Amino acid sequence: MKNFEIDSFTYELVCDGEPTDAALSFARGENTLSVFLTATADRPQFVTLRWRFATEEALFVLGDAWERSYGELCFKKLGENDRPMPWYFAATDMAETCCFGVKTQPNAFVCFTYDRSGITAKIDCRNGGGGVALAGRSVKLCTFVFARFARPPFESLCAYCRQLCDAPLLPREKIYGGNNWYYAYGESSFADILRDAKLQAELARGIENRPFMVVDDGWSIHRTQGPYLPNEKFGDMKALAAEIKKLGVRPGLWIRLLDDVSEELTPEMRILRGGKREYLDPTNKTVQQYLRREIETVKAWGYELLKHDFSTVDLFGSYGKDLTDTVTNDVGWHFEDESKTNAEIVLDFYRLIKEACGDMLIIGCNTVSHLCAGLVQINRTGDDTSGRDWDRTRKMGVNTLAFRLAQNNVFYLADADCVGISGDLIPWEKNRQWLDVLSKSDTALFVSCPEAAPAQKADLRQAYLEIQKDHAVQPVDLFENCTPEIWEIDGARVRYCWD
Repeated sequence: MKNFEIDSFTYELVCDGEPTDAALSFARGENTLSVFLTATADRPQFVTLRWRFATEEALFVLGDAWERSYGELCFKKLGENDRPMPWYFAATDMAETCCFGVKTQPNAFVCFTYDRSGITAKIDCRNGGGGVALAGRSVKLCTFVFARFARPPFESLCAYCRQLCDAPLLPREKIYGGNNWYYAYGESSFADILRDAKLQAELARGIENRPFMVVDDGWSIHRTQGPYLPNEKFGDMKALAAEIKKLGVRPGLWIRLLDDVSEELTPEMRILRGGKREYLDPTNKTVQQYLRREIETVKAWGYELLKHDFSTVDLFGSYGKDLTDTVTNDVGWHFEDESKTNAEIVLDFYRLIKEACGDMLIIGCNTVSHLCAGLVQINRTGDDTSGRDWDRTRKMGVNTLAFRLAQNNVFYLADADCVGISGDLIPWEKNRQWLDVLSKSDTALFVSCPEAAPAQKADLRQAYLEIQKDHAVQPVDLFENCTPEIWEIDGARVRYCWD
């Protein structure tokens, strides 16, 4: 990218019809470019910016992901990097690393492609699957940031991410403990959770910073659907939180906010997409009140952490792995409030959750990475690991830990997902390594474990002690391996055998 100049670009604006009054303006700073959009009658959909310049050097390129990653992150040679790159990318010849992307909490979704003749940035400013009705309003879509570093690629990416997020929301203490999903997979009970919490208390004995016990999906009357009332296996959720606290463990709870079959939530309060009305429309005022009430109920029960899930797929109809350069594959639909962009709607939704949670910690899962930065303390950076399939843990867990570690404690506290312990379905020699690197990565550490053998308990206990410390960690073989095996931890190199 030696010939790249942020001021030298062309652009195109696409609206529902031929543009008549939509207009773009730009504000230039030192290595930054802010993009503003105004429209009255027009309904803008996309803005495409193109920087034309020749790249002759041999480069490796790494992009980010829309929400969670799905084991696909890796450095690729320029010319072979055909995957669109949401939010930002890094390009390196090993001696110099250039990074280009947008600041966190933009008011539009932004995706990049980079080829030998230049860079294209596609700004998705739609409402739903159609143009946004700004009605004379001017909106700042995003701020591009370009940076060049004469340092190793991983260090460069860490430094660059710090330029993108001005106000992260970070927990005050290390986050660790239990989560029941990766052994129970929704089949659990009040008694099971108390057993798990007792194990967490035992493993964390003597540690002032207390562990969490997160009750994942399976506790409510409808699997993955509201209304979020306890089923007969759980009974009194307030009593469960109180019992967990008596053990010196902090209770947390999973919830899916936008999928709810409550009769009071009429079809008109749901998103109309593809001829169906399924998921709640967060721009509807009654829905907003209902969501606040659901969260406030969980808080009143005594839970100190809320893990909210599935919102990106519920809002836009697809998981990140099924998206290309735009945030929704469905066209011709809108939210009830058509005056805001999709990104503005997501930001408002996250802000509502944050306000309703108050002092509760928030884990975002299936949340949009660049939009939740500053609005959640903890974010799941990759798709599910497993308590049954080691290859899934290797692919999803190790990959996201390595290639999104630069965002950790910069955008939020990263959560690369759990160590799933379900009998001997996964050899302990594999899970033990995953546990070890997580405990030294300064990210969140959650373990799904109903019971543990003495040797496992010793390893878990050591991991819980390790996570209380500050470590310097980075993956080493990023260019040879999508699931890096060599890690530098506190100045020493450690090799893990994932295969």
